Amino acid sequence: MRNVLNPGPAAQGAEAAFEILPGDVGAGLILLCDHASSHVPAEYASLGLPPSEFKRHIAYDIGAAALTRTLASRFGVPAVLSHFSRLLIDPNRGLDDPTLIMRLSDGAVVPGNARIDREERERRIARFYQPYDDAVNRTIEAGMASGRLPMILSIHSFTPLWKGRPRPWHAGILWDADPRLARPLIAGLASDPAIVVGDNEPYHGALKGDTLYRHATKRGLAHALVEIRQDLIADPAGVDAWAERLASVLRSLEIGVAPHQVEFFGSLTGPLVD
Repeated sequence: MRNVLNPGPAAQGAEAAFEILPGDVGAGLILLCDHASSHVPAEYASLGLPPSEFKRHIAYDIGAAALTRTLASRFGVPAVLSHFSRLLIDPNRGLDDPTLIMRLSDGAVVPGNARIDREERERRIARFYQPYDDAVNRTIEAGMASGRLPMILSIHSFTPLWKGRPRPWHAGILWDADPRLARPLIAGLASDPAIVVGDNEPYHGALKGDTLYRHATKRGLAHALVEIRQDLIADPAGVDAWAERLASVLRSLEIGVAPHQVEFFGSLTGPLVD
């Protein structure tokens, strides 16, 4: 499986743009983690930022990679994780999105992005964005070719505070127009009275050109994005607890047993575009 999804030595190593965790592509579930890493190659000189900034949410989604790995292990399914900081380029954006490469992120000016030219933009697309995107595409295509269409779950995390105001949600499920995975996830998590679940909170899931738009909406595959508050998955105990919560809900959906059909719901952002 690893050789099928990770072809060639260029896909391996510390400077690889992605990592694919091997698993059963026919199990009915594929996990994605767009903001898994805060890694920036040495030649970028930390984009001119101090080390403290790479411990913040502006560089990656805290706890998301560990949660993705734990869920992938529990279900024996493949997962694709980025291996570069979102400060270099954000793989969860369309190529025409103005926030693809951030010059200012939550109050932090990013010197290495301040005067980025077209040549450097294209270099980052070719070195980081496109290889990750291709890895996601390969993994989903392998799942579809297995004979059992996969559901796609993207794992993210969000900050407990935004502009000084506490966020009340423990988790949020983000979705666009396809309710097939999102609504059962919301209902399943909300069945615990101690958990506050956001429906398209703290962000809305309709984002033209994002990872799920490119790879799930346009294929008609059931999908959702889960956001977990970062302080709840900042240590192994928290990761295990939330992995079990999510796993319990996912098991109830009979992943790998129930048929997964192609069904096109379109997008709230407008007509689907290539």
